[in-house]
Amino acid sequence: MTEIIKLKNVAKHYYMGDDVVKALDGVDISIEKGSFVAIMGPSGSGKSTGMNLIGSLDLPTSGEIYLDEHDISHLTESELAQIRGKKIGFIFQSFNLIPNLTAKENIMLPMLFQGLEKNERESRAEELLGLVDLKDRINHYPNQLSGGQQQRVAIARALANDPEVILADEPTGNLDTKTGENVLQFLENLNKKGKTIVMVTHDSKLAEKHAQKIYWLKDGKIEKVTRKEKEKWKTVK
Repeated sequence: MTEIIKLKNVAKHYYMGDDVVKALDGVDISIEKGSFVAIMGPSGSGKSTGMNLIGSLDLPTSGEIYLDEHDISHLTESELAQIRGKKIGFIFQSFNLIPNLTAKENIMLPMLFQGLEKNERESRAEELLGLVDLKDRINHYPNQLSGGQQQRVAIARALANDPEVILADEPTGNLDTKTGENVLQFLENLNKKGKTIVMVTHDSKLAEKHAQKIYWLKDGKIEKVTRKEKEKWKTVK
């Protein structure tokens, strides 16, 4: 399979006076197009830093990051923003919906930055609300929606520009078990349709149930890599 994202010996260090915090310390991550990958680890392991780098929200201190075989580790913020808008959709634990915009308007927003005409944005937003079974909530504001409904709006927003990669940061963290399972099932269905899913989680059961490959992080380093083969997990690194 073709690699869509590759991190080569990537480090992210933060300097606090004389102290250096090594959030990531020389990691190699390979994500194949159309795969479902989980990045696992406890709080402070570096998994959220890894997601920010994979999603081009941040630049590494050292190392190389490739998206579709193009090195993006030295691009400007405006160049990264263009890549994010076209290639990557984000789903956050806290939903991150804009409170004074309706469900439809929240979904339309990413398309505005890509220069789509208003009628095209409206049509696409309505189509996506139908996809996540929320057409009857089209004009509702986030505070009028349940947690599960807000997360489904967030998924629809992530799909607004038809990105190749969906990054999900603890996507079930604020949901009850049943609603969380429904959200994960939806991500699995997107994966079956060809989307690349990268999920950051601290929940090993969740990762092993839904992902095909897991990177286990600890103290900024990759502790091991496991892959599902014939319904069994095998350590590959």
